[in-house]
Amino acid sequence: MSSLLDVLQEKLSGKNVRIVLPEGEDKRVLEAAAKLKATDYVEPILLGDIAKIKSLAEEINVETEGIEIIHPETSGSKADLVEKFVERRKGKATQEQAEEQLNNVNYFGTMLVYAGEADGLVSGAAHSTADTVRPALQIIKTKPGVQRTSGIFFMIKEDKQYIFGDCAINPELDAQGLAEIAVESAKSAQSFGMSPRVAMLSFSTKGSAQSDDTEKVAEAVKMAQEKIESESLSDVVVDGEFQFDAAIVPEVAQKKAPDAKIQGDANVFVFPSLEAGNIGYKIAQRLGGYDAVGPVLQGLNAPVNDLSRGCSTEDVYNLAIITAAQSLQ
Repeated sequence: MSSLLDVLQEKLSGKNVRIVLPEGEDKRVLEAAAKLKATDYVEPILLGDIAKIKSLAEEINVETEGIEIIHPETSGSKADLVEKFVERRKGKATQEQAEEQLNNVNYFGTMLVYAGEADGLVSGAAHSTADTVRPALQIIKTKPGVQRTSGIFFMIKEDKQYIFGDCAINPELDAQGLAEIAVESAKSAQSFGMSPRVAMLSFSTKGSAQSDDTEKVAEAVKMAQEKIESESLSDVVVDGEFQFDAAIVPEVAQKKAPDAKIQGDANVFVFPSLEAGNIGYKIAQRLGGYDAVGPVLQGLNAPVNDLSRGCSTEDVYNLAIITAAQSLQ
């Protein structure tokens, strides 16, 4: 983990990127905010009941001096954000509904990002993925040319660093969806200093088995390669379909796919389904001893990222740094 953080902290030094943490009443989030405030690369903004946050900070001996804390229900900027929310939702929310929704810390925090008062958001310590992602999709929305957001994990162990996706958002994907995620994952890898070698995974290697599922992945490979060429993305390789061992072990690749562009040296893995991706990253984390950082959401107009409800203070801190780095792209 330290190698990735070292690179990001160097990029962020002196930037003081404003990251909103909607769950300010959570001990882990409060501790992470204090740690971030001590840096010169992330400026945390906490949301919640100010009195409760101050009381918790005193209880756990955390310094909140200089940290901006906003209570959505009493914020002086709420009226302006309500107006912007009604306009953004284009008739899907009345003034009264908007005022009620912006009492919700995730909606309020997402509106801060949309309005340019924050550069990114990290939530999920006390909320579900849907609670974090829904406001982002409604307000921030996906970038032009991107039809969906997706969730990647940075899998890190000592000097090894990989990206797994989609492990968090899309239960079922067609070939076009898989191709889009492959390209967005390659762009994410580049933005974090990696040279993307993207393996699109299946239970087949280059036609060794045939079914609708394997053909879907093979089609996705062609579509992703065409998209990379059309966008002139340099230093990006996409290949497949691969079984995992052929994507990661050179000796296996040489036997199963001797003519493939990737020869057991993939560093970005696109799973054929959310089910496979979620199981895969958890196996690598729990049996392989990899740190799983994420899910980091990609494809949005501004960075919003989701924590696990079982996260640690360190997880909050690390994801805030990654979110800040995304905002500089």
